[in-house]
Amino acid sequence: MAEAPLDLGQLAIDRTPTQNNPASSPRRRRWISRFVMPIGILVGFVVLLAVAAGRHWLPRQTVTVMPVIAKRAEVVQAGQTLFQSPGWIEPRPTAISVAALAPGVIESLLVVEGQPVKRGEPVARLIAIDAELNVQQAKNAVAIRHGELQRAEAELNAARVRFENPVHLEVQLADAESMLAKAQTELAKLPFLIDAAEANVEYALNNMQGKRSAEGAISGRILARAESDHAAEHANLQELQRRQPNLKREVDALSNKVQALEKQRQLLVEETRQVEEAKAKVASSKALWDEARLQLRQTELALERNVVKAPMDGRILRLIASPGTRVSGMASSTGHSASTVVEMYDPERLQVRADVRLEDVPMVRQGQPVEIETASSSLVIQGRVLQATSAANVQKNTLEVKVELIDPPPTVSPEMLVTATFLSPATELDTQAAKDRQRLFVPQSLVQTGDSGTFVWCVSSDQIARKTPVIVGGAGGDGLVEIESGLNVTDKLIANIPSGLEAGDSVLVEREDTTMGMN
Repeated sequence: MAEAPLDLGQLAIDRTPTQNNPASSPRRRRWISRFVMPIGILVGFVVLLAVAAGRHWLPRQTVTVMPVIAKRAEVVQAGQTLFQSPGWIEPRPTAISVAALAPGVIESLLVVEGQPVKRGEPVARLIAIDAELNVQQAKNAVAIRHGELQRAEAELNAARVRFENPVHLEVQLADAESMLAKAQTELAKLPFLIDAAEANVEYALNNMQGKRSAEGAISGRILARAESDHAAEHANLQELQRRQPNLKREVDALSNKVQALEKQRQLLVEETRQVEEAKAKVASSKALWDEARLQLRQTELALERNVVKAPMDGRILRLIASPGTRVSGMASSTGHSASTVVEMYDPERLQVRADVRLEDVPMVRQGQPVEIETASSSLVIQGRVLQATSAANVQKNTLEVKVELIDPPPTVSPEMLVTATFLSPATELDTQAAKDRQRLFVPQSLVQTGDSGTFVWCVSSDQIARKTPVIVGGAGGDGLVEIESGLNVTDKLIANIPSGLEAGDSVLVEREDTTMGMN
């Protein structure tokens, strides 16, 4: 067969646009690339530029800024005199009040002011006759209670013996058993007695009938006697016949009684109750005895407390009470001074209360060395600062500072006037590295306190207001305070804080004031 000729026209692609796919036209694609994309890029750039510069177009508050004040750390050699303050010596931490623990009247004082005493040494005596009588009365009460306890223990022992050996119940049981046996014997003997009585009745009847038949031959008296004997024997027979039911009931009753006594001997109810009651009585008597002994101990303690003793080793500071003075003891309705007899102090624990001028207070540090001079000692006494108190004196314009005395001499005692010389402490400022350290200060008026703590207002490089948290140190004079952390030397502080200023607000820096805080 001849092959058909090949038609290459069938392999051609038809590129004629159709109505169903208009977006595929080259002209439409050229319109999108030439106009839509450039316009979109231009619009996005304009929006980005507007967002970046938008806050500069908003109204901004005008502020004045100032730099952070930086000062070189001043090098102070350790031991250098800073200032002096007057003061006086006092016990540390306070004087010890020696109180009478029992109420009464002071009979005699056994110490004088300045006298050294040992712990437990008597310092005063109270009138003790009432306390002695109370002790004797308490001893008698103890003896009475002890006797009651012994009697209760004797009753308990007797109850236990009665419980363990119920002889009284065995006696009652034996009596009941004896009576039962007797009744049973009577009951067993009764039929024989009845038979004998019947025979006697029959004999008496025959005898009576024989006498009646021979009535003319015998006297009437003999006949009457025979009739009487017959009646007596008949009555005796009837009595024996009627006794049998009663004897049976009596035997039953005695049997029940024997059984009850046997049960009682087994249960021992009454004896158990007596033992338990005796135990309870012993416990009660013992409690009363213990209470009496406790009362005796309390009265002995009250008698012992009529001698007021020193609570520690030390020295007598002052006498508060005198012989004849009434003291209240530990009564809660009175103040502690109503029971104080003397005041003591420990001569090894003394301190100075120094009146430091307010301008010198910033130089006071805890643990700072102090030299104390007093007329009673030719040597300088060494000390160190304990703490500054909150007791300021308005008239003197001073603040009280407590200074501990280190190894005070025996000639020093409370209330002596002294002169305290405060020395510079040994600190890190003695090193070469500390000489180059800068201390940052800001005016006190710019430091504010809020819910988040202490802060200052600063301006960033792009003129945005921000709250900067800081940690404030000591005062630096001229209205300045030291900033220990939170600021850098390059920070700019807002000197005139506008009302309503919020963190993140854009501000306009009008000028920079470099004179604030520099006077």
